[in-house]
Amino acid sequence: MQRRQFVSASLASSALALAQRGAAQTPAAHARDFYLIRRYSLVNGPQTQLTERYFADALIPALTRIGLGPIGAFSLAYGPQTPAYYLLAPGSSVDALAQLDLRLAQDAEFLRAAEPFWSAPATAPAFDRVESSLLIAFEGWPKLTPPPASATKARRIFQMRTYESPSFADHVRKVEMFNNGEFAIFQAAGFHPVFFGDALVDSRMPKLTYMLSLDGTDQLDAKWAAFGSNPDWKKLSSNPRYAFEPIVSSITNLILNPLTCSQL
Repeated sequence: MQRRQFVSASLASSALALAQRGAAQTPAAHARDFYLIRRYSLVNGPQTQLTERYFADALIPALTRIGLGPIGAFSLAYGPQTPAYYLLAPGSSVDALAQLDLRLAQDAEFLRAAEPFWSAPATAPAFDRVESSLLIAFEGWPKLTPPPASATKARRIFQMRTYESPSFADHVRKVEMFNNGEFAIFQAAGFHPVFFGDALVDSRMPKLTYMLSLDGTDQLDAKWAAFGSNPDWKKLSSNPRYAFEPIVSSITNLILNPLTCSQL
């Protein structure tokens, strides 16, 4: 009897392990985007024009060839330390984003187009510094969603916000808070959510970053007022699980203008 119970338990455990392995290999388990965000710190003058040409003529075409996109390319309109350009590259694989520079260095077409930027001399550098972050999309918003205005290059701006939390537990609660209703509240307020990402690799952890789109800065105050007065937000933000202590310790708020070459 004991042997039969042991065998039955072993078979059940094996079946569970196989089921879990199969579930991990299904497309749904890998459906969340990964995001590479790069900030190019620049100096006013030739660097801005050189970097924009690099994005348009070399980098974005190369990223498109390897299956990444749509690629966002932006200039910083409001935020700390201008001038700066931002690049947003979504992909389905961490490896593709983490090894991006290695792949670019083997792309002859890219290297020809990128030469003025890629090989700029130390006496006339193309940029000050480049900072990178690697993120994974939230479960509740698994894919980057371009605003309709991107297709027609109509007037649009992007607001990119970063929340740092005082602890990893608080960070988990803040991500959970988004997944439990904030997406719909943003949409009800008139924003177009573009992405929501949880930082995997960054110089400041734990943190999350998300991006919203709207027609212009003149709409910001009204839309945020609509968000703050939404009854669903009031209910969510007063939930004791999220309101027992400050779960966000620092907010960085950027307003970005799309460059002409941007696919977003």
